[in-house]
Amino acid sequence: MSVTETASPLSASAALDEHNATFRRVIWRIIPCVTLIWFLAWVDRVNVGFAKLTMMNDLHWSDAIYGAGAGIFFIGYFLFEVPSNMLLQKIGARKTIMRITIGWGVVCIAMAWVQTPGQFYLLRFLMGAFEAGLQPGVILYLTYWLPAHRRGKALGVFVSASAVSLVVGSPLAAYIMEMSQGAAGMQGWQWLFIIEGIPSVLMGLVAFFILTDLPSKAKWLSDSEKAHIAAEMADEDRKLGPREHSFAASLKSGKIWVLIAVFFCIIAGNATLVYYGPSLVKEVGFTDIKTLGWIMGGIYACGWGGMVLNGWLSDRSKETRLHTAVAAAIGATGLLLAAYFVGEKNAAGVIFSLALSSAGTMGAIPIFWQLPGQYLSGSAIAIGLAVINSVANLSGYFSPQLLGYLKSTTGRYAQGLTGIALVELMATVLIVVFMSRARMATEKG
Repeated sequence: MSVTETASPLSASAALDEHNATFRRVIWRIIPCVTLIWFLAWVDRVNVGFAKLTMMNDLHWSDAIYGAGAGIFFIGYFLFEVPSNMLLQKIGARKTIMRITIGWGVVCIAMAWVQTPGQFYLLRFLMGAFEAGLQPGVILYLTYWLPAHRRGKALGVFVSASAVSLVVGSPLAAYIMEMSQGAAGMQGWQWLFIIEGIPSVLMGLVAFFILTDLPSKAKWLSDSEKAHIAAEMADEDRKLGPREHSFAASLKSGKIWVLIAVFFCIIAGNATLVYYGPSLVKEVGFTDIKTLGWIMGGIYACGWGGMVLNGWLSDRSKETRLHTAVAAAIGATGLLLAAYFVGEKNAAGVIFSLALSSAGTMGAIPIFWQLPGQYLSGSAIAIGLAVINSVANLSGYFSPQLLGYLKSTTGRYAQGLTGIALVELMATVLIVVFMSRARMATEKG
């Protein structure tokens, strides 16, 4: 029986208030911690996009070398994401998240001393290997604590940290590089990796003491609060009814392959924005690093706005399928426009196009992550989330390489941007054609 199905309206209201208070406590304990960690993960993952502006000249590297190094991050992601989520189930979230966060922080710091393409490739691979499992691990972790009707907004806050990190991280990276240039005989891009890697190491230690693996183990919850969580989780299981618990069976049904393909196409657009956004803006005349940083911060702010607005619209209408599809189409349109305007050297057009693409592409991501739980449960969702994220993120390997290769061979970005825009548009096609409207409807209590 749900919390509202009680003997009288008064007792139902009191019970609901108690449950709401319990889950507010859970959210304030967990969400700020994991959101800050995801913020730092993105800062350390994409700061190479700003380091590129001077690092390539210092090390005499080509766009092809940079594109390969930026993308190889996702090979590490692909290989280690499923094992990471399986390890989380075995040893718990706090040890897993501590290992992940400290690991990538140390690798980020080590990037300051990279000198050869081989070293660059190795460290980017290791960063992906360490970070692997963080996002699907946190998504899985939240399913232990929050039922779906409470998890949507919490997940939206968590995922939106990636956009916030780009808003804040872009001007921050520019200032760090400029202010630290020449300090202790090191280049600004070297200090960027050091200064932004240290907080991640410290946050990994903090996470170990703040996070608790399961509600039943939380000493900071009373017995009645633990009962509130258990009751709502059991109530949700009953309402959702039968879902696929076997990951192997979900592979045979084809559902997970559609989800992988959709997210693959979305990530192709997202990786292009974060790894080549600064270079595209520089291409149309903004060479001052601080000015470029503020411009990129504004572009990524549109991405954050897209996440918030699309999440609000999706929650309001209780619909996820079309909200993901339309957002991906907007993201693809922005990239197509960017391909045109960068060829015309139209600075205002490029900035507008990247802002539009950012709003659409990033706005699709948190809504997409509501879809797998409507198909999968149990061990299937634990492994499924990791497989979806790891395989789909391979597009983050291919798209920077494609763009870098075409830029090196043609001297222009237009062809690569057009190709990636068409890939992202396929996400919309796949959702509309292959995902059932009936199954996409969220359950109401």
